[in-house]
Amino acid sequence: MYVIAGLGNPTARFEKTRHNAGFDVIDVLAEKYNIKVTEHKHKALCGAGYIEGQKVVLVKPQTFMNLSGESIAAFLNFYKLDASSQLIVIYDDITLAPGRLRVRMRGSAGGHNGMKNIIERIKTQDFMRIRVGIGEKPQGWDLADYVTSRFSKEERKEVEAAMELAADAAVLMVNHKAEEAMNRYNGK
Repeated sequence: MYVIAGLGNPTARFEKTRHNAGFDVIDVLAEKYNIKVTEHKHKALCGAGYIEGQKVVLVKPQTFMNLSGESIAAFLNFYKLDASSQLIVIYDDITLAPGRLRVRMRGSAGGHNGMKNIIERIKTQDFMRIRVGIGEKPQGWDLADYVTSRFSKEERKEVEAAMELAADAAVLMVNHKAEEAMNRYNGK
């Protein structure tokens, strides 16, 4: 069993913003595998189902980004899962150009507050992650304003294509092919 968590902020105000790239990838997976992400559990919207024979719970924490670890830790504890082999977190990254991906088996928070909170709550940084590039903050912009802004039409096309690839990478990861996912999608 896997928990696949996409990070973002709840409410319509934040839909389709840069910071909600993780939520958007969860929506791609949910649609592709007919998993309804409508149940309220452990401070999240979630839905259980199967991806190519593997049981998964798709999770969209509703705690706001900076407290994402509360929800994810609750899921890991409830299902008695090992973060290093049964957790995949999908989130936005300002160090990657829009539409670029970076798949990793472990790593630091890299300055991402949602990831900092997850690492703090689950007490490890050894878990799989997929970072979706949202582009660097323009000079003079406040970081919070930038990550809660929407993509331009051109960027949105690139990012939507990357979200499909991020979903494909997650599928490989639940099929015990994380290294293949890294080789295939890093830099794409």
